[in-house]
Amino acid sequence: MAIGWWTVLQSVPWAEVVSNAPKVAAGAKKLWNAVGRKPSAGAQVADATQAALSPEARAITALTAHVSELETATKELQEQMLASSELIKALAEQNTQLILRIETQRRRMAGLAAALVLVLVGVAALASLILLLAR
Repeated sequence: MAIGWWTVLQSVPWAEVVSNAPKVAAGAKKLWNAVGRKPSAGAQVADATQAALSPEARAITALTAHVSELETATKELQEQMLASSELIKALAEQNTQLILRIETQRRRMAGLAAALVLVLVGVAALASLILLLAR
């Protein structure tokens, strides 16, 4: 069984996997950086400027700031989703290549097993023929 896995591992297009690894790592790093961002300090600046405004103006300023923060958050989420999609696409392509190689190896192993069975049947038939003729 270990020989089968060794054969499968040898048939993996490691050059392609290794050449695509930096792209996958860069995508993962970009995604990690996007997810790990801290909220902006815009809310603290808005609090300091609101002290001199009327209640209606404060409410409008607060709503405007909140809408701006929501727009920024939405934009960041869209960027994260795009980065995630790119990373998932790269991983899916590598997974597809590996599965195709494994399927090819499975078919080869099935063919070799069938050939081995035929050879063993032929050897057994030849041995029984030799024993029959030797009597």
